Amino acid sequence: MPPGGRRTAWLSSKPAVLRGAMTGPAKAALTKNLPQLFIEAKRWFDDALLASMRAAGEQPVSSAQGAVFAMLDDEGTSISELARRIGVTRQTAHQAVHGLIGTGLLEQVPDPDSARASLVRVTAEGARVHRRAQATLALIEQALAERIGPAAATALRRALSEPWGDPPSVGAP
Repeated sequence: MPPGGRRTAWLSSKPAVLRGAMTGPAKAALTKNLPQLFIEAKRWFDDALLASMRAAGEQPVSSAQGAVFAMLDDEGTSISELARRIGVTRQTAHQAVHGLIGTGLLEQVPDPDSARASLVRVTAEGARVHRRAQATLALIEQALAERIGPAAATALRRALSEPWGDPPSVGAP
C-alpha cells in the first residue's frame, strides 16, 4: 500500500478480477488499454508474416512497407493519399514507397488526371508477393485460432469488423 495507507483512485477502480486472484501474464494483459493490445497484436502478426516470408525466400518488407500495400488502390494511389490512409507523414510514406520501388515490388507512373502528379502501383512481382503474403496471413490466422480457440477468433474478427461509427469526443476525467 502506498504511504499514508490509501489506495490511489485508479487502483481501487480496477475490476475485482485485477485486484484479486489473477497474477502473471493474464493480469498484465488485462491492465493494458485496448490501443496497447491492438499494437501488440499487430506486431505479433507482422513478426509472424515477416518470419514466414523470409523462411519462404521472399525479400523482407517492413511493417510500414506492408501498410503501403494494404492501402494501395488497383489503379494506383498518390504518395500523399497513402500517407493520409496510413496515418504517417508524406516523407515517411515516400521512404516506404521508394524502398519498395527499389525492390521492384512497386512502380511510380504518371497520374492520367494530373500532369504534375504521379501514382504508385503494384508491379507484377509485387502482386505475386502480395498474394503470397495474403495466403500466409490466412495461415497465421488459422494458427491463432488453434491457440485461442475458433470461437474466440471468430468473435475477435466479428468485433473488429463491426462499424464503430465516428470516433467519440468524451470528457476527459
